[in-house]
Amino acid sequence: MVFPRQLSRRTVMRGLGVSVSLPWLEAMGPLAAWSEDAAPEKSAPNRLAFLYVPNGVNMVDWTPQQEGTDFELPALLQPLADVRDKLLVLTGLTADKARANGDGGGDHARALAAFLTGAQPRKTDGTDIRAGISVDQVAASRLGDQTRLPSLEIGAEPGAMAGNCDSGYSCVYSSTMSWRSATQPLPKEVNPKLVFERLFSSTPSAEVARRDARRKSILDFVREDSKDLTQKLGAGDVRKLDEYFTAVRDIELRIERSEKLPPIQAPDYPVPEGVPADYAEHLRLMADLVTLAFQADVTRVVTFVMANEGSNKPYPFIDVPEGHHDLSHHGNDEAKKAKIRHINLFHMQQYAYLLDKLNKTPEGDGTLLDHAMLVYGSGNSDGNAHNHDDLPILLAGRGCGTLPTGRHVRYAKETPLTNLWLTLLNRMEINVERLGDSTDELPLTIG
Repeated sequence: MVFPRQLSRRTVMRGLGVSVSLPWLEAMGPLAAWSEDAAPEKSAPNRLAFLYVPNGVNMVDWTPQQEGTDFELPALLQPLADVRDKLLVLTGLTADKARANGDGGGDHARALAAFLTGAQPRKTDGTDIRAGISVDQVAASRLGDQTRLPSLEIGAEPGAMAGNCDSGYSCVYSSTMSWRSATQPLPKEVNPKLVFERLFSSTPSAEVARRDARRKSILDFVREDSKDLTQKLGAGDVRKLDEYFTAVRDIELRIERSEKLPPIQAPDYPVPEGVPADYAEHLRLMADLVTLAFQADVTRVVTFVMANEGSNKPYPFIDVPEGHHDLSHHGNDEAKKAKIRHINLFHMQQYAYLLDKLNKTPEGDGTLLDHAMLVYGSGNSDGNAHNHDDLPILLAGRGCGTLPTGRHVRYAKETPLTNLWLTLLNRMEINVERLGDSTDELPLTIG
């Protein structure tokens, strides 16, 4: 179908200060997957996301026995079976700057602070914090002018930005993954409602409150603009737009419902202050918001801290009422390790949920997952040993055709994790010589 005037990919609908970006539509012109011959302006935008889980994992349940393309998913990775062909399991990577290196205790604080920066965080619980620029912010600094938000920093557990949280390290290190500069951490937003407003509204706070009081959806304020737009679209685009708006409205309703739920009463363990009543729903709301942010091209860079490093959150809804951190120091107690396995599996199921959402969202000649790279992992390997080598790292998505997925790759001992970050930046067409303790780009096809 030919349109008299091609829509811009950055077309938005506005009303009373509300700004809703659109997903890719046929009326916006061709959107081809990345290839060596594809012109950059016609390529699907490549997205980059980092999801962090604390306290390491049970590595024996994580690591595939076989290398290369002929590998079987071990127990903890079974939730990813449906997207196995779009997955890379990367074994042997090390976060050296998460180690003490003469600074004593504080492995949890260093694990998160060094994860994306590859920098040794300064040991302080004062205001003189220091780490390094994180890979997401390198990407945001180069790509941020192409989207409404340069990057999005979210999480599902609140954390302090000051005070002593781990052996003399500031709490900011344990709760913050993204660093704009060595001295400027970017706090994450844990409230889904505020994330939603940030993504889809330019309304002043007073007007937001007035709209909420009137119980109106964001979509109510762009309805007339929507009617005008749909008259210019073909049937396929109208259907896609309707599905997108339905997803936006569904999230609004789920946020409203979650605010009304009573807190879960965990036996002998208080629910952490500020965490929504249903942790699983909280994580999935955030995953849905990531999907919408990518779909509407509001941002191409996301960090998602699923729980703070060193988190002692209990998981009574999966029959684990004990604190996560306490259990991670299992001392090889099989009962405690079994409960850690339950927590690891729960987190993996949430990652699988996000990947499934992206994989079922069509874009151009593929899906959002085809046009994204989503890292999942931890700066700790075995939580009991507090080791930072042989980290649990997954990379999902095809990166616009630039990733050789469907394989398990094992690297030489002490290979820097930051080498992977250089490789991902290259897939975003961002070339930097070094990030933190990196030494070179990481090959993704060895083994």
